[in-house]
Amino acid sequence: MREKVEEAAFVARTFARAGMVRPENPLRLLQSVGVLRRWGTSIAGGYASAAIRRPGTLALIDDSGALTYAELDRRANELARGLSAAGIGAGDGIAVLCRNHRYFVEVTIAADRIGADLIFLNTMFAAPQVSAVCDQEKPVAIVYDDEFGETVAAASEGRICFIAWADSPGSSPTRTLDEIRAGQPSDALDPPPSPGRIIILTSGTTGMPKGAQREQPSSLAPAASLLDVIPLRAREITLIAPPLFHSWGMAHFSLALMLGSTIVLQRGFDPQQSLVAAARNAASALVVVPVMLQRMVELPADALAGVDLSRLKVIAASGSALPGELALRAMDRFGDILYNLYGSTEVAWATVAGPADLRDAPGTAGRPPRGTVVELFDEHDKPVTGLEVTGRIFVGNGLGFDGYTGGQTKQQISGLMSAGDVGHFDSAGRLFIDGRDDEMIVSGGENVFPREVEDLLADHPGVSDAAVIGVADAQWGQRLRAFVVVSGEGGPDEAELQDLVRDRLARYKVPREVLFIDELPRNATGKVLRRELSGD
Repeated sequence: MREKVEEAAFVARTFARAGMVRPENPLRLLQSVGVLRRWGTSIAGGYASAAIRRPGTLALIDDSGALTYAELDRRANELARGLSAAGIGAGDGIAVLCRNHRYFVEVTIAADRIGADLIFLNTMFAAPQVSAVCDQEKPVAIVYDDEFGETVAAASEGRICFIAWADSPGSSPTRTLDEIRAGQPSDALDPPPSPGRIIILTSGTTGMPKGAQREQPSSLAPAASLLDVIPLRAREITLIAPPLFHSWGMAHFSLALMLGSTIVLQRGFDPQQSLVAAARNAASALVVVPVMLQRMVELPADALAGVDLSRLKVIAASGSALPGELALRAMDRFGDILYNLYGSTEVAWATVAGPADLRDAPGTAGRPPRGTVVELFDEHDKPVTGLEVTGRIFVGNGLGFDGYTGGQTKQQISGLMSAGDVGHFDSAGRLFIDGRDDEMIVSGGENVFPREVEDLLADHPGVSDAAVIGVADAQWGQRLRAFVVVSGEGGPDEAELQDLVRDRLARYKVPREVLFIDELPRNATGKVLRRELSGD
């Protein structure tokens, strides 16, 4: 009982500090409470409630303009009825292959209002991957931007299809979302018999992506714990640069709804244009993945001449490893407003590093927020004791993972779920990620995790990106091969980089080969696609 009281007090304090508690029109507040009682804290209910409480507030700004909460609510109701008229109902699956824009948001709300499941597809998928995921998840419908027409062609057979964003309206016989919405009533719907699910695919950097499903949080405490360490504020403006189909983008979409904030979306990412859009819209928060942040930091000074980013108070990064050198460069350029979240699709979040920790210990993943437990276990599932000792990372935070849609699940120990990574804690309680559990390289009987070597190489002033893999070796079992992207003319050569590693790390961590390439292969969220690296 005492724990519940303390939790409720923590949530109330955090929400008040975030500006979420304020005087409101009593009638609107009463109507809003009624909506939430009917719909719960789902996306469908959240937007219906926001449309009552803040009808004239901008909900989103995209490449087509702006929509208020009331306008977005009406459009989603019309779309929900259009989807129902097309034969899609509760429990049916809708695959979505779209970039960041209003139609992605509208179909997300509309599907929830009819109880349909959503399967978010990665816009970097090739046609065989789209077909394989659709065969696995079995959606009855596919919603896609018309630029992906060829990509979904094979998967579309036998399925209902709609075009979301149309570059050339009327050029395709496939109906658009606007066409199926036309003429439909915009009044509120009744809740479906059971809520729909959102299935986010894992990154698939080493193989076939898997659909990850998560249960709804049983309380507001997890959201409060995140707002306690990342100072997002209510009724402000957030530019979400990562794709909404990724858990990091979708997390900020959900947080913005809770905060009553405006989201700014762009169909494509350009480092200069994203910062210009943040300035133009007076954004107080910018959401990125590290590779996006790197491209912003590398912009020449004159590219941002006259761009006023003074309203920007938070740059929130996640999705892949944030090198310590990049964190320092970003804060030197944009101010000490960088927050790095470490987590995964399955465990949600594990730790957060704020500006102070990123200054004191560059490269750290930070500390667990309130309500989150992070523990390390060895290969025998025994707790790791002592500082600077590497172990497998397990996380618990009240955000239950229901397993993959194919029936698989992640390993659990003592109620904590595997994050799939290995790491260690320092004396200040900060977590450092040493690498993926399945990426350990055994060379001459010694264990090497690539992350340590990659970070060291990336710290070289002449290197802009680096990745390390293990390749078969008749004598050593495996040897290290580094792939390096230099940052300009006259960059380091192989011997210089090998000497750098030899001087700073154990000799068995020195790459036997250093290959120079123009760009590392990455997925849409910035993770390196190691399966595409070999060099043989």
